[in-house]
Amino acid sequence: MKEVARREAAGTPLIEMQRVSKAFPGVQALDEVDFAVRAGEVHALVGENGAGKSTLVKILTGVYPMDAGRILVRGRRAEIRSPLDAQRLGVRVIHQEFTLVNDLSVAENIFLDVLALGVLGRAPRRWMEQQARAVLSRLGLDLDPSTPVGELTVAEQQIVEIARAVSREAAVIVMDEPTAALTESEVERLLGIIRGLRSQGVAIVYISHKLDEVLAVADRVTVLRDGRLVGVRDAGGLTRAELVRMMVGRPVEQMFARRHRPSGDVVFEAQGITVPGRVYDASFTVRRGEVVGITGLMGAGQGWLVRAVFGAVPVTAGQLRLGGRPVAIRSPVDAVRAGIGLLTENRKEEGLVLSQPVVANVSLASLDGLSRLGWLDQRRERRIAAEYVRRLTIRTPSLSQEVAYLSGGNQQKVVLAKWLATEPEVVVMAEPTRGIDVGAKAEIYRLIDELACQGKAVVLVSSELPEILNLTDRVYVMYAGRIQAELPTASATAELITHYATGGGAPGTTRWP
Repeated sequence: MKEVARREAAGTPLIEMQRVSKAFPGVQALDEVDFAVRAGEVHALVGENGAGKSTLVKILTGVYPMDAGRILVRGRRAEIRSPLDAQRLGVRVIHQEFTLVNDLSVAENIFLDVLALGVLGRAPRRWMEQQARAVLSRLGLDLDPSTPVGELTVAEQQIVEIARAVSREAAVIVMDEPTAALTESEVERLLGIIRGLRSQGVAIVYISHKLDEVLAVADRVTVLRDGRLVGVRDAGGLTRAELVRMMVGRPVEQMFARRHRPSGDVVFEAQGITVPGRVYDASFTVRRGEVVGITGLMGAGQGWLVRAVFGAVPVTAGQLRLGGRPVAIRSPVDAVRAGIGLLTENRKEEGLVLSQPVVANVSLASLDGLSRLGWLDQRRERRIAAEYVRRLTIRTPSLSQEVAYLSGGNQQKVVLAKWLATEPEVVVMAEPTRGIDVGAKAEIYRLIDELACQGKAVVLVSSELPEILNLTDRVYVMYAGRIQAELPTASATAELITHYATGGGAPGTTRWP
């Protein structure tokens, strides 16, 4: 033990991965990558989607075997052949999709893996709750251990995941996009917990596309690109621009493309849309060649509003007009036939069939037009898919590649290709850049501008104010299910949008022609 303490005090890495390589059919995912994390350090792992971050973490946690390389734990060679091996060595991972059981309590979830060790397969409830309180107190939290996890917020559920790792005396905790679904105040609380764990000697591997958070919380940053190590830098001396340049291999001088010029013709109009309990008397218009933004705080109703106009949720009031004429949209099928496409917020669950190839996903929304007498024209299907792969620069080994194996940015472009193949007049995008890297974001921004240049009417739902301020022509701000304001983006500011998004002003009174 003294020798271990001496090496760690001298800076010997707690975990060290040396010259790690991993290949999949047609893809070299990792090529002799080095990565190390020390005790009491927050080490960020960043790179574009497809850079190799997930593969590296899966090797560290025993999900994938490596083709070459070695792993050292506290200076000694270690064999990690399974997640259980990783856990025995003190490595725990907190995934974006939580592994909690909603019907069990906080305490039962924290000690889920020891429940089977108690008498008759149950650990004593009182013991679990006492231990859970101690772990939560260590994290600086006051959470009732008897509360069912299903009643907690997303942020609280994430804390339970962290508490589970801490309860098992984890030496290294891997956090994969930990703030993706959190509000600004919840993010600050989580970063405070991470700093507290660091002060207790826990090593944190922090994976995130949110570069400002990375620079705020990390001690060091490792950058991967195309499966290779670009470099390791101290976060304190690193700027956001330098980090972006390391990630994408070039300076992103102009993230936001803007060449489109809206016409005066209103293509789509929603009037008085009401979804009980979610949206109240909401109205908006979109002109030809225009990008209209809809924004608000999480839960303000913007997602429900666009689902309503797409026919995905029932409405009790409201009217839709397309090209100046009333249109009845009672289902997504009606919307597609009317010329409306919707990129949903959750691409993996609602936008794609992950087990199917690229070609099948691209044609998913236009099968009617590709079929005759019940037979699919596969040659035409592949021709259309190949055209959109080329136009949208979708990086895939082939049209037969399963979508599950593409990066997040390329998955998002497959969803966009699916809707463009239907030749829509109105394209609605809900959080189109969520969970994708900075390089892929720039490509999505370019595609949004290109659609508007083609005369499409584009609706952009985003919680990212830089996107709203730099991509849109007008913005509707929602609060508590209502349109609080309509603003020309040219005169809007982040402060003004936030004012209305937090309830400032009377609903619907602030509008410009």
